[in-house]
Amino acid sequence: MDTRRGTRNLGSSLTRTTLIWVAIVIVVLVVIDIALVTLALGRTAPNSGDPAGPIPTFSSSPRSSESASPTPTADAAGARRSLSAVDGQEAWRASGGTCGGPAPTLEHTTDAGATWKPVTLGTDVSSVMAIRASSAELTILAGVGDDCTPTVRSSTDDGITWSAGGAGAAGAGVSPAGLVLSTGVVAPPCSEPVEAFQGKQTSVVICDGQFEWRSGTGAWVDVPLAGVRSLADAGNDYSLARVGAETCAGVQIASMPAVGVTPATTPTAVGCDADAATDGPISLARAGDDVWLWAGDTVSVSTDGGATW
Repeated sequence: MDTRRGTRNLGSSLTRTTLIWVAIVIVVLVVIDIALVTLALGRTAPNSGDPAGPIPTFSSSPRSSESASPTPTADAAGARRSLSAVDGQEAWRASGGTCGGPAPTLEHTTDAGATWKPVTLGTDVSSVMAIRASSAELTILAGVGDDCTPTVRSSTDDGITWSAGGAGAAGAGVSPAGLVLSTGVVAPPCSEPVEAFQGKQTSVVICDGQFEWRSGTGAWVDVPLAGVRSLADAGNDYSLARVGAETCAGVQIASMPAVGVTPATTPTAVGCDADAATDGPISLARAGDDVWLWAGDTVSVSTDGGATW
């Protein structure tokens, strides 16, 4: 017998047996791998009852025809400002103070703002919300007492003595309770009013990016208008102090109709105080062609309706 032939058959049989076992092991490993992948996908897939995961969001800033304007902020005392002009030489200004906070200040100038004389307010005055002055009388809208009750007071001797004033005689103001008008306190048309004005027939509230106007007690008309910080009565028009205008690096003076205002009404540029500060509160006043601007630490006067400074 040829023993070598038997040996070759045994080797062939072993090789086939080994290959079969290897194949079985591979199949088992593939099955296990599929089972593991399926289990993993089942854990990461959301169930129908699970809350949706966060969705990536993206934002972009819209382009504007005007440069971004600083947001109106309070001054160092945390108060609004008021300014009222008698003519090109005489004016009154007040830093309003806050109810329960810093006391307000009231000052008077007779030399176009070169010097200011402090005026004593009553010890019960917690804030000054508005002032109106003429050659004969000064009237203020004050917050009086611990609860800052809106109170109108007038003086005919430059603030030496005070007496009760008529409702609305000092104009409109902004209080913690709302807008103070001649008819009482009402809710403002925006959440954070910057300044309020009330004339004989119209009222205005300046908001951040909004100009709210109404005739009498009618509905407020919302005029989208960026950068307006203050307003002065110019008869049939309003004079506006604006920041962020492309053509003015400081405070722009603009004119806007005071009657028939619609959402499409737009102001017309009149002049620019290029050196005026644009941060913090700004106050504008007018007496004829004399326009006063209080911005930053400076009070400027224009004698030609705000065209030049």
